[in-house]
Amino acid sequence: MAELPRRAILRAAPLLAVPLRPARAADEAARGHDFRFEDIDGGEIDLGDFRGKPLLVVNTASFCGFARQFEGLQALHDSYGPRGLLVLGVPSNDFNQEAADRKTIKDFCEATFRVAFPMAAPCHVKGPQAHPFFAWAAARSTAPRWNFFKYLVARDSRLLQAFPSNVEPDAPAFRQAIEAALA
Repeated sequence: MAELPRRAILRAAPLLAVPLRPARAADEAARGHDFRFEDIDGGEIDLGDFRGKPLLVVNTASFCGFARQFEGLQALHDSYGPRGLLVLGVPSNDFNQEAADRKTIKDFCEATFRVAFPMAAPCHVKGPQAHPFFAWAAARSTAPRWNFFKYLVARDSRLLQAFPSNVEPDAPAFRQAIEAALA
């Protein structure tokens, strides 16, 4: 039997969220709004400033085949941002598909996809060096398996769902989850 290429497998994979698992005792005190990211322009993005609002945190990479999702993420920002959703892009080179410097990443995202939602400085999203937010989310679900892995955090700071890379920002089930988080 011939093996399916990786692309065929990703397209055939169901558009389901990754199941959540109970948190370990060591990280039970942490909540989704308790983390800070360095902004791509310097400064800080404090998720605590968005307490009471849902968060969509996505690890991104400019040279990934899923980079076209930047358009969909921008559409989510445009549609749901005024209703309270924070879309946060977090560039990472953990899968060897991101530029080496912030300016290149920012310029690419703005020029190619007109990204206007907040972008963090590049950081690790998996493994022992993972940013604390991604370590927290992985403890409750799974670490990103590829670029454009999405975490949806509730208004009350719980991790609601994790969505794999092949779930497009305009997928009906994904939009329904965001609508429910905004309700």
